[in-house]
Amino acid sequence: QVQLVESGGGLVQPGGSLRLSCAASGSIFGINAMGWYRQAPGKQRELVAAITSGGRTNYADSVKGRFTISRDNAKNTVYLQMNSLKPEDTAVYYCNADLRTPYGNALDAWGQGTLVTVSS
Repeated sequence: QVQLVESGGGLVQPGGSLRLSCAASGSIFGINAMGWYRQAPGKQRELVAAITSGGRTNYADSVKGRFTISRDNAKNTVYLQMNSLKPEDTAVYYCNADLRTPYGNALDAWGQGTLVTVSS
């Protein structure tokens, strides 16, 4: 069994910063890509940022220059540093991991989501 546990969401004023963390645990042999998605009310879930095991990153155009994704492979943890937050960044943020179990299975795992609210 694999768990992704997110933390770091909350309420922040426009222009402020938050840092999200997501730790993967359980029956994990290796993790390929890790990423953050978000879903705002009435909208589809969208990719925010992703990072490969080698450190290659990919960002949504709407967050480029403001958000930074990073990971600690030794801790199976991914981070999302969010700066210059805007009200339109308000959403539930979900962690995702493309991983392999010790039994050779590929697994697309998701966290439970953490709410980020940007409002004055």
